[in-house]
Amino acid sequence: MILSDKKILAEIENGTIVIEPFDRSYLGSNSYDVHLGKHLAVYQSAILDAKKHNEISHFDIPEEGYVLQPGTLYLGVTAEYTETHTHVPFLEGKSSTGRLGIDIHATAGKGDVGFCNTWTLEISCVHPVRIYAGMPIGQLIYFPVDGEVENSYNTKQDAKYTTRTIRPVESMMWKNRF
Repeated sequence: MILSDKKILAEIENGTIVIEPFDRSYLGSNSYDVHLGKHLAVYQSAILDAKKHNEISHFDIPEEGYVLQPGTLYLGVTAEYTETHTHVPFLEGKSSTGRLGIDIHATAGKGDVGFCNTWTLEISCVHPVRIYAGMPIGQLIYFPVDGEVENSYNTKQDAKYTTRTIRPVESMMWKNRF
C-alpha cells in the first residue's frame, strides 16, 4: 500500500517523514517530486573494480545546463534531503524524465527505514540530453512497514551511506567482505 498525499502530509507533521526543502506544490496524489541538485560526478577510471575504492570527480552543472552523453554513468544527487523513520521510501523516475531517455537509477531505487540523506542518482541516457540543476528528476513514494523494525538504517554499524552530503557518493561496495 502506497501512502496518499494526505498521509504523507500527516507523516511530515508527525516528523516520521522529513523533506527539506518541502514545497506543497510538489506533492502529488501519492508521491513527492524531487529535483536534481547542482552537483554531478563521474568515475575517474574507465574500468571499475568492485573490490576497490573507485574514486569519482565532482563538478557542478552550469547555469546553461550540462549535456549527458550515452555510455557514461553520471552520479547525481537530489536537491532534497529526506528522512524516513517508519516507512520504506522508493525513488522512481518521472515519466517526463524517462521520455527524454534519462534513467535516474540503475538498481538503487529503494531506501531503508531510517535512511536520512540526499539521494545519489545513477544517471544514464540513451542519447545526448541537456539537463539542468533544479529540474524535476524523480518522485518519492512511501510504503508502510508491517511490524516493528529492529535495525533502522541510520543506527546500523555497517551502514555505508549515513554521512550527510549535498554531493553524489560513489559506490562503497569495496567495504563489503567478499
